Amino acid sequence: MAAIDLNSDLGESFGIWKLGDDEAMLDLVTSANIACGFHAGDPSTLRRVCQAAADRNVTIGGHVSYPDLVGFGRRFIDIDPGELRDAVLYQLGALDGFAQVAGTGVAYVKPHGALYHACTSHPHQARAVVEAAHEYDPSMAVLGAPGSPLLDFAEEMGMEPVAEAFADRAYLSDGALVPRSEPGAVLDDPGAVAARAVSIATEREVIAVDGSRVPLHARSICIHGDTAGAVAMARAVRAGLEVASVRLHSFVL
Repeated sequence: MAAIDLNSDLGESFGIWKLGDDEAMLDLVTSANIACGFHAGDPSTLRRVCQAAADRNVTIGGHVSYPDLVGFGRRFIDIDPGELRDAVLYQLGALDGFAQVAGTGVAYVKPHGALYHACTSHPHQARAVVEAAHEYDPSMAVLGAPGSPLLDFAEEMGMEPVAEAFADRAYLSDGALVPRSEPGAVLDDPGAVAARAVSIATEREVIAVDGSRVPLHARSICIHGDTAGAVAMARAVRAGLEVASVRLHSFVL
């Protein structure tokens, strides 16, 4: 029987600005990438989402970012690796404080937005992220793009590298994501998103925008929590995976 983790980016509200339905998504996913305050998420949001995840036995991961609250972490920053390491360590400590109060802890780290993409093409930044996580807790897993320097460094440092795929994003023929600035980069049809998730879990491939079949070996599938209709898409994905006899569980056992 095939098995897969289902994760989502959550905890991205800030003050009076509300984004997504964290509680509804937590009823559907097995892992939660929770914002740590640098791209989104205020202290009360972090506490609330950590508690809600703990109540549902959903694994908590630190969704670390560049210090870019205004840009939602979607702008590349040419930051010194040492400064980035410390920024990641700061975020993990903040989130883990709320996770510990909720009776659990931060089990993995996943970069957000521009930092996620930088960790596929800027090895010094990828290493800084992994070094911070290793300093904080070497038993943490590292979630990221298949074949990325981020996962290579995680394995090198004795941490668990976990490759992920995106059910709600379009792919290029080389396996990279279509940039968000391009039309059709984000998928919004629940049926299409569910079918893609099933293909990833059972066939280990996706259909790229040019129609080619792209091999994609992933242990976790992401559904973004900040897109319109995210809950409906997550429900469709979970139902589709269950119909296909794919077992859902966190990659952290």
